[in-house]
Amino acid sequence: MEPKKLLVVDLEATCWERGAHVQEQMETIEIGALLVDPSGGVPTREFQCFVRPSRFPSLSAFCTQLTSIRQEDVDAAEPFGAAFEAFLGWLGEPRGVRFASWGDYDRRQLVRDCELSGVPYPFLDDTLNLKHICCPKFGMKPGGMAQALARAGLALDGTHHRALDDARNILRIAERAFEGRLDLLMACPPSPPPELRPRPSRPGSGHAFGP
Repeated sequence: MEPKKLLVVDLEATCWERGAHVQEQMETIEIGALLVDPSGGVPTREFQCFVRPSRFPSLSAFCTQLTSIRQEDVDAAEPFGAAFEAFLGWLGEPRGVRFASWGDYDRRQLVRDCELSGVPYPFLDDTLNLKHICCPKFGMKPGGMAQALARAGLALDGTHHRALDDARNILRIAERAFEGRLDLLMACPPSPPPELRPRPSRPGSGHAFGP
């Protein structure tokens, strides 16, 4: 059987300033992903698309400032069901990858969006929480992506809180943490399945209220 590839996923989602934010009402507005061959450590393909939210189609001023995603970007995008179908079409067989993200926010948000849109969630097992895997290798407690970049001696590349740029930076952290041996990362045990219980969140922590 062909070895699995590493799928690094980052999402941006609707959000509001402190006091108005409700995590259960968040919807994905951008999907960014890298498909990586662990033996070479280089992304073989990249994916990015905007997503039009359905429950709250107008982005808050806080959200546009945090993410730099414009209202016209999401207005011109497909709703989640069609966007996720395009993402899976780009990916191919989900069983051929290990889903990886910085923290468990992205996975839980995808589960929430799939449930809202009536779409099956395909990444049930064999996933990697890179925040909990990589941070201890830099002598730090699990924290935000920007903090981990700094501890790893890496400068932020691109725009923070943009999905594809964050996915690229997350991969750089993983490569530094494992000294380029992504095959060792792929040998890590899977993270527990996602839970949808509300968790405390605060503006600006992690990416778009994620980790």
